[in-house]
Amino acid sequence: MSTVLIPGGSGLIGSRLSQLLREAGHEVLHLSRRPRPNAVFTTYRWDPAQNQIEDEAIRRSDFVVNLAGAGIADKPWTSARKRVIVQSRVDSASTLLSAFERLQHFPQAYLSSAAIGYYGDRGNEWLYEDSPPGDGFLSESCIAWENAIDEIARAGVRSVALRIGIVLSTRGGALEKMLLPFQFRTGVYFGDGSQWYSWIHIDDICRMFIRAMEDTAMEGVYNGAAPNPATNKELTEAIKVALGKPAFIFPAPAFALRLAMGEMADTILSSTRASSEKIEKAGFEFSYPTLEKALPSLLERKV
Repeated sequence: MSTVLIPGGSGLIGSRLSQLLREAGHEVLHLSRRPRPNAVFTTYRWDPAQNQIEDEAIRRSDFVVNLAGAGIADKPWTSARKRVIVQSRVDSASTLLSAFERLQHFPQAYLSSAAIGYYGDRGNEWLYEDSPPGDGFLSESCIAWENAIDEIARAGVRSVALRIGIVLSTRGGALEKMLLPFQFRTGVYFGDGSQWYSWIHIDDICRMFIRAMEDTAMEGVYNGAAPNPATNKELTEAIKVALGKPAFIFPAPAFALRLAMGEMADTILSSTRASSEKIEKAGFEFSYPTLEKALPSLLERKV
C-alpha cells in the first residue's frame, strides 16, 4: 500500500479522509505547524509562509493530498484576511513544489482541494469545468489557488484539482451550523433561498480523492459536487424532513446578512450550480447523489 501525505489533514475533510485511507491499508502522514511524531497520524512540521518543511515527510510520501488553507468564513474579510486566505493556498503549493524539486522526490500524483467559488454567483446556469470564472474575491482567490496547482502539473506531476462544493457533515462546516436553529424548532434560509448550493456528502468527497489517487487517467480539474444541487431553501426544508421534527422555517433577509457580514455574505448568498458530469464520466459513482440519501446517513452515523 501507499504512503499519503496530507497537509491540512486535521481539518474536516482531512480527518475523514485519513480514517478512510487507513481503513483501506494506506499509511497516512500529516503536515502541521506543530510536529506530533506520536500522534495517530504521524505529523511533520511545516511553515508554508516561510517555505519550510521537514524533508522526511516528502521523502516518505507516494501521494500528496493538499487540503491546507485558511478558513474562508472563519474571520471577517479585511484586506489582511483576504491576503491570508489567498497566500495560505498559494504558499502551501509552492512550498511542496520547492521541496519536490530540491529533494528530487516527486509524488505519483498531487491532489488538491479547490472550490466552486471559482464560478462566482451565476444564478441558474449549469457550471462545468471549462466554464469561465466569475467575479469577486471568491473567484479571484480560486484562480490564484488553481494557478499554484498548475505549477506543480507543469513540473511533470499528475495533478488533480477538485472544485469542492458545500461539504455536508455533522462534525463541521455548513450543515453543522444549519442544524443549530433546529434545536429550537426553527430553520433558517438566506435571502429568498433561491440560490443554488452545490453540496457533497463528506464520504463522497473523500472517496473522490481516493479515486483520483488510484486512477492514473484522472488529471486536471473536476467539480467535487453531487449530481443534484439544491436551492438553499430546499436544503433547509430537506434537513427538517430528515430530522423528522416540526420546525418553523423563516428567511434571514439578504440586506441584514450584508450588513452583518459585508462581502463575506457572498459565501451564503451566491448561487453556484455545478455539474458532476465530468467526474461521473471518469467512472466515479456517488454513494449519496441526493439529499434524501445523504442527510439521513449523516444524521444517523454522525459523520
